[in-house]
Amino acid sequence: MRMLRLCRLLLWQLAVRASCHLVAGLCRGGSDIFASVRENSPKGQFISNISIGTDPGARPVRLCLTGRNADWFYLEGRSIRLNSSASRVLDREVHGSVLKAELTCYEHDVMQIQNRILVEILNVNDNKPVFLQESIQPLSISELAAVDSVLFSVKAVDADGDEIRYDIDRSSADTWFFRIDVPNSGEVVLNKPLDFESRTCLQLVLWAEEWNTVERFNVSAVLTINVQDGDDQYPHFLPCMLVSQSFPVCMNPVYTANISHKHQFQDKVLEFSPGPIKAQDGDRGINCPLTYSILSGDEGGRFVIDNRTGELRITGGVKRPRLPSTIKLNIMVCQVDDPLKYSVATVLVRVLGENMFPPVFNRTTFKGFIIQNSSPASIVSTYGNQVLQVQALDPDFSDGLNQNIRYFLLPPSGLYQVTQEGVLIGRTDQLQAFDRHVLQVVARDEESGEEASALVDVEVLQRGQAVPRGAFMEQQLFADVDSRLAVLVSAVVLLMVLLFFLFVLVWISRRSQAQNPEEPVSVGKRAALVHSDPSVSESQSLFSGGTSSGHGEPSLPSESLHGREGVYTRRPSMPPPPSSQLFLRETAGRRPFQSDLCTVLEKPEGGAHTRTQWAHLRLQVSPEGT
Repeated sequence: MRMLRLCRLLLWQLAVRASCHLVAGLCRGGSDIFASVRENSPKGQFISNISIGTDPGARPVRLCLTGRNADWFYLEGRSIRLNSSASRVLDREVHGSVLKAELTCYEHDVMQIQNRILVEILNVNDNKPVFLQESIQPLSISELAAVDSVLFSVKAVDADGDEIRYDIDRSSADTWFFRIDVPNSGEVVLNKPLDFESRTCLQLVLWAEEWNTVERFNVSAVLTINVQDGDDQYPHFLPCMLVSQSFPVCMNPVYTANISHKHQFQDKVLEFSPGPIKAQDGDRGINCPLTYSILSGDEGGRFVIDNRTGELRITGGVKRPRLPSTIKLNIMVCQVDDPLKYSVATVLVRVLGENMFPPVFNRTTFKGFIIQNSSPASIVSTYGNQVLQVQALDPDFSDGLNQNIRYFLLPPSGLYQVTQEGVLIGRTDQLQAFDRHVLQVVARDEESGEEASALVDVEVLQRGQAVPRGAFMEQQLFADVDSRLAVLVSAVVLLMVLLFFLFVLVWISRRSQAQNPEEPVSVGKRAALVHSDPSVSESQSLFSGGTSSGHGEPSLPSESLHGREGVYTRRPSMPPPPSSQLFLRETAGRRPFQSDLCTVLEKPEGGAHTRTQWAHLRLQVSPEGT
């Protein structure tokens, strides 16, 4: 134990010696030291000078630094300097605003004087604002919160004591629900109403910034706000049909069911389309209990509804009318805790006769057009750019409309779909111009299972091409598709026709030559007209001379011919003569000439008025050359 005390005393003396410094002088004239230093100053930063008496002949005195913050200083000659390091930084926010120590002067190891050292740490803006965690925790706010009311407050602090102002980051859509009216208060105000049905969770980005400094240090925080559902919505029937995407309000459906007089409906639950009668609270987060009731339409008390489930039953037989009729009921649903929050839907119950007729289409083939474009879907139209509706009629209904008829394509198509109203929709971004598709639309009566089918001939038009106004305009439509193509086709067809006629003419010419190898011969302007009819018995003289020479010899062919113009022709059908010599039978009033032609002799002009006979001059060379 004694040894421990000795060790502690030794360590204390070493520490004192380490903080002490010998200087020449006297322990006189000293005073308290007041100085200042900036935080984060480096080691050796000057603090203050030491004012003690000087005496060149005096013995050295010992100056020692003691006190609470003496380790932040060291003595160098007659000055006090800051004792900091890279790992030991002077920080006002950590060590306070003032450093305190004592300067003690010893002569002959006897304390003579002791002066105080007070050093103020000057603040430097070296800290950013920091949000208090308790002020940025997730919050839950009711959707019924009033607009312009203060919802919550945030708080940020700055270790340097700088003034802070707050702001909201407007880069997010959620931030427009809020605003800050007083920048340095941190109070967040509701800017527009909250709606649990559209947004259940919001995120708000807040900024805290120094506004009285040059650096303007800032910090951000993300605040999550959970919207609590409030009882502000009315119940609605399912399925919900939104008015529009920008206006999320449900339209109540119309429930339909068909019943027949042939069936017994005692205690029977009716099945409706598009689904069972069911409603839900508009406030999904609250989901208040609902109750159902028949508001009107059941004058005969034939229907009963379950007030909890909405099941509708028929309790009595329905009198069969002459034609199918419809019973219209109004069903009301309301909240159990607030009957003023209610909704009404229409229920149509059709009373059918016997199912005697299947559904039929009014035509077997429908004509449709669709224009190719980049949109994902387009409706198929018909002549006149009217919407094509392929609808089947059921003769069992007075208006022909059977709500139980369902339409589908057989086989299913990846390019087209048909709605339950019989409207065809095509995927125009996958269609090619000038394509043609033949689709089979089937209409099925879900109650009887009977079916009817029709074909739809759909033609894909190119962009900018008009839909024909009628069937007779369709040819003109496609004639105008590409005028250059039409001209080319016409030219090809015309060329083929010309080539065909040329071929026929050549064929006919060659065939005529093959059948008649001997061509007609013309003998000049003064030839006689040939008559092939052997019944002609008389002819006038052909030549102006009218008689033969005095010696009875025939005249030569080179002699001039007189009379009217004519034609000479060969007579290949006449039998060949017995010799190849030309013989002539002279007749009074005739003038023969040598020829291989058959001629009709006519009466010469101004010649003798004698009757003539046919003369046949034939020239035939026998095969023997005789």
